[in-house]
Amino acid sequence: MMIKLIAIDIDDTLLSSQHKITPDTKEALQKALNQGIKIVLCSGRPLAGVSPFLQELGIIGNEQYVITYNGGLVETVSGKLLSRKILNNSDYRRIVKYVNENKMQYYVLDDQSNVYTSNHDINRIAVIQAWENSAGILVREPDELPNDFEITKAAIVGEKETLDQYEQPVKNEFSDDYYVVRAADNFLEIMHQGVNKGIGLQKLSEILSIAPDDIMAIGDEQNDIPMFKFAKTAVAMGNGSKLAKKHATFITDTNDNDGIAKALEKLVF
Repeated sequence: MMIKLIAIDIDDTLLSSQHKITPDTKEALQKALNQGIKIVLCSGRPLAGVSPFLQELGIIGNEQYVITYNGGLVETVSGKLLSRKILNNSDYRRIVKYVNENKMQYYVLDDQSNVYTSNHDINRIAVIQAWENSAGILVREPDELPNDFEITKAAIVGEKETLDQYEQPVKNEFSDDYYVVRAADNFLEIMHQGVNKGIGLQKLSEILSIAPDDIMAIGDEQNDIPMFKFAKTAVAMGNGSKLAKKHATFITDTNDNDGIAKALEKLVF
């Protein structure tokens, strides 16, 4: 086995609890890049929310790649689109109708990293997410947007205890038609049924002619499990969820203790 591509989740994986890339992790990833290994950030974030870390790591140009919106878009880091699976306007309206009827707080993202909600009392999680994506929040009702308005995903947001109550009813309502995943304690996300990080990674591997045996995936949460199932080497962070660890082939240290760097030293170099 020779690792040719490493797919890495961002939040609570690449980033420490201080939302930084630790020096040892940065050094390890740059060592991998210098050896010709593709480092592919694979995130629920849009490109705008991923770009600062691509720049920091020196991952640039049309020969490097990124998977955004949990696999909804696969693109080069310079923005050339390779794959796009998103939700149409009727999907968007159906989701908004449900969350409004059930008094849930939410936001949606289009494929240009823009954040929208019809909530007038905007949840703090939505505000944080917009800030991380270098975006504001556009407060719009569906009728205020074009009839062809599409979204990459919807995120129902709130405190952990609130989403614990919402999770099963939302899955009951939408799982037959969409991919619904608890991406983290504060995010319950709804996407195109043909979207997840594993499908996005598979698409990229086909484009690059890299076999699953030569791919490592590193993550911490439920939305990372599909890429764990695809890649031969699946690394769960020490701070990851029990479910993510259950699907891993290797458990590394935490995001605050250079888990990525330690995994690469153990399994790649």
